[in-house]
Amino acid sequence: MKKILLGSVAVVALTAPALAADMAPRMYTKAAPVVAPIYNWSGFYAGLHAGYTFGDRTGVETSGILAGNIANVAAGARAPSVGVNRDGFIGGGQMGWNWQSNTPWVWGFETDISYTDVNSTTNFVTILPPALGGAAPAGSPLNNSLSSRMDYFGTVRGRVGYSWDRTLVYATGGFAYGRVENTAVFNNAANVAQFAGSSRDTRTGYTVGGGIEHAWTGNWTVKAEYLYYDLGRNDVTVPVLPGVAGAGGYISSFRNDGHIVRAGLNYKFGGMGW
Repeated sequence: MKKILLGSVAVVALTAPALAADMAPRMYTKAAPVVAPIYNWSGFYAGLHAGYTFGDRTGVETSGILAGNIANVAAGARAPSVGVNRDGFIGGGQMGWNWQSNTPWVWGFETDISYTDVNSTTNFVTILPPALGGAAPAGSPLNNSLSSRMDYFGTVRGRVGYSWDRTLVYATGGFAYGRVENTAVFNNAANVAQFAGSSRDTRTGYTVGGGIEHAWTGNWTVKAEYLYYDLGRNDVTVPVLPGVAGAGGYISSFRNDGHIVRAGLNYKFGGMGW
């Protein structure tokens, strides 16, 4: 009996460490969290835009050619400065390319072309001064009109921006061009056109601005953008019309600038952006 007890004790002593090892708590390793890929803006894109363009009503400045015309401007028979609206719808398409390395900075360029519904006319009345009355009585009204029209507008711009994953804030600037027509008509006291002239050509200049763009799903991005453009001044010669009493004429200098606010939709080709 004694031998049996001693043997049992020995077996327990030998097997206890193994049993304790089997009963020890198991250690588990926590799985690494799933990290969403960072959006990459690199690649070619194309899209559409629409918005509104408006001007500052900056003056169209008029000066006389001959001494009599200069005196008319000085006396107020012809207004030396009049504001003209340049407001209207703008819409078209754009395409561009972005490049982004392993930083939040995004570099690229964009070109766009837009139809513009800018066709404004400002009608105003001046008064014939006593010293210039001639055959017409002093105080006679003189009807006048200044018109500005832009058929299309386009840009070629660089872009630099800073991204927070799928949202990009950017500055932009570069070359601008547009087809512009400016017209001036000055009537006599009989309300007959006495002086008239127009100029229609493609104007060039610059544009600057900025915007915000967001990649909202897959390859599609949406943006809101502001641009200021300046296509310079052009001088319109406004001569006396054939068969109408008068001499010489005027020079009306139109300033061709304005502001654009628009929204756009782009599709980025080549991958999902990550």
